[in-house]
Amino acid sequence: MAKKKFARESVTIMTEMVLPNDTNTLNNLMGGRLMHWMDIVAAISAQKHSNRIVVTASADSISFKQPINLGNVVTLKAQVTRSFNSSMEVYIEVTAEDIPASKKLTTHRAFFTFVAVDQNGRPIEIPELIPETAEEKELYEGALRRRQLRLVLAKRMKPEDAQELKSIFNLDQPS
Repeated sequence: MAKKKFARESVTIMTEMVLPNDTNTLNNLMGGRLMHWMDIVAAISAQKHSNRIVVTASADSISFKQPINLGNVVTLKAQVTRSFNSSMEVYIEVTAEDIPASKKLTTHRAFFTFVAVDQNGRPIEIPELIPETAEEKELYEGALRRRQLRLVLAKRMKPEDAQELKSIFNLDQPS
C-alpha cells in the first residue's frame, strides 16, 4: 500500500451561514443543502488523505432531528476515519450556532464513503490511515464493522462473510 498518513492530516472544517436561499418555508436549512455541504467537506477531507480525485460512493443515514435556522452559522468538520484499498470512510459532524443568542449545538453526524480514482475514473490505491487519539482509534475500529454493514446492505457481501459484524452479535457462538 502507499505511504501512511495520520488521520489529523485529513481534518477539514467548512463554515457556512444559513441565508434565505438555503431555507424551506419554515425558515430552516433545507436538508438537500446540508447534504450538499456535507458532501463537499467530506470530499475535501478524502482528497487530503488520498491526494487523488475522489468520488462519493455512499452516505450513511442522515437524520434530521434538529432544525438549523435561518441566520445560524453552520460548521462542518470532516475527517477520514479509515482507509481501505481505494476507498475511505469520512466522519462528518455538523454544528449550528446562533451567535447573537450564544447557543451552539451539534445537529448532525454522518459517515460518507469515497473512492479515490485516477484520471480515467478507475479506483486507485491510497495511503493507510494511522489513528492517534482515543476518538480516532474508536472511529477507526468501528469503520470495518460499518463497511461490512454497508456491503451486506448493498448485497455486495454475504452476511455470513461479515466477520466483524458476527463478532459484535456473538453469531459465531453455538446456541
